[in-house]
Amino acid sequence: MQMRPPLQIQSMIKAMVDVVLPALDPHNKLAQEQARLIVGMLGMMAQQMPLQYRFDCDESARLISFARELQQFARGGSETGAAVAALAEQTGNAKCGPEVSTSAPGEIERQVRELRRLTGAVVTAVFHDGEPAARVQVGKSVLDMSKAQLLRDRSWVLAQGWEPDPASVPPIEQLLASPTEPAVHR
Repeated sequence: MQMRPPLQIQSMIKAMVDVVLPALDPHNKLAQEQARLIVGMLGMMAQQMPLQYRFDCDESARLISFARELQQFARGGSETGAAVAALAEQTGNAKCGPEVSTSAPGEIERQVRELRRLTGAVVTAVFHDGEPAARVQVGKSVLDMSKAQLLRDRSWVLAQGWEPDPASVPPIEQLLASPTEPAVHR
């Protein structure tokens, strides 16, 4: 018998709803709230789990595109030069396109984290010793990238109920590129 995570999560939700929540003191509002929070988070995890790899591949592809864009115009002093060189090396080694679909989930997650770190280092360096024109272009690119990522992040956690108009946020499935098609950050 295989106990795959989706089944395990559904079992935990059932145990929380059928056994734990009814056993909690109804006057202990904090315990009641936290137990419901656990049930909600487990439910959201169950929805996200099948899409996590696509989400990470999509972010990786958009970060690679963003990194290449930064490399085109990030100019400045030694700090900017060093940051751009480190980003160029990582971008050159990054898996993208069809290669991504053959990568392990942990590998893509590490790639995303490293690309985030290095693109952030370029942005910081440009604003320390970059040319004025580079600062303007980097600022614009960061806003474009952030806007695209924010929409995906909002869609990713739509089930939490924070959106004032949930219908205005597209479903995450519509926002994610397949692992083999290129994603752009705009």
